Amino acid sequence: MAAARKKPLKYPRVLVKLSGEALAGERGIGFDFTTITKYAKEIKRVSDTGAQVGLVIGGGNIVRGSQLSKMGMDRVSADYMGMLGTVINAMAFQDILEREGLDTRVMTAIRMEELAESFIRRRAIRHLEKQRAVIFAGGTGNPYFSTDTAAVLRGIQINADLIIKATNVDGVYTADPKKDPSAKKYAHISYKEVMHGELGVMDQTAITLCKENALPLIVLNINQPGAIIKAIRGEKVGTLVS
Repeated sequence: MAAARKKPLKYPRVLVKLSGEALAGERGIGFDFTTITKYAKEIKRVSDTGAQVGLVIGGGNIVRGSQLSKMGMDRVSADYMGMLGTVINAMAFQDILEREGLDTRVMTAIRMEELAESFIRRRAIRHLEKQRAVIFAGGTGNPYFSTDTAAVLRGIQINADLIIKATNVDGVYTADPKKDPSAKKYAHISYKEVMHGELGVMDQTAITLCKENALPLIVLNINQPGAIIKAIRGEKVGTLVS
């Protein structure tokens, strides 16, 4: 651990965006605790480098507001259900992180004091300074905004140096590599290219926020051990969007 701390970090404060589906593993829905434990160990190793870590987890393994609205449910109600799903995921991930020895706080955009702290920017930053991992749940607290947008917003608010979108693909490609074997991976791509190409890295609102605040984004494969650590050290991994 001491040796890990000796290596300088290019991005000492990072916001990691993890999809809810990732917590389900191959199950697709619910929780796969073997998979969650693997991710928790990875986040613990990142924290052990001295990096300050914030997290936003989607809710797709429990409920997707956009899907419910397409089925006829009121969009606002559906989105709030999705926000509650992210709180459930945050609580589950907090439990596993703390089993791994990482002090953790959950902060929500919607007040629910019995479960978690309400999001207060200065308090969140103080938790990070004390080397606590902070999981930001409840999205932005408003309907019509994705958890991608919530992740970038929280990253800006806590003065993060980098946003990491942790996926099951090792970067951004010219096409879906699972469908098109000839798809080529970008080592670096601009915000404008992502927006104009509609590459689906994050939604347009999230990418626009990154661009307007000059906040770099790296898309990488969370299943590659050490990928996040390489990213925060400035080593080549995944795709850099800047």
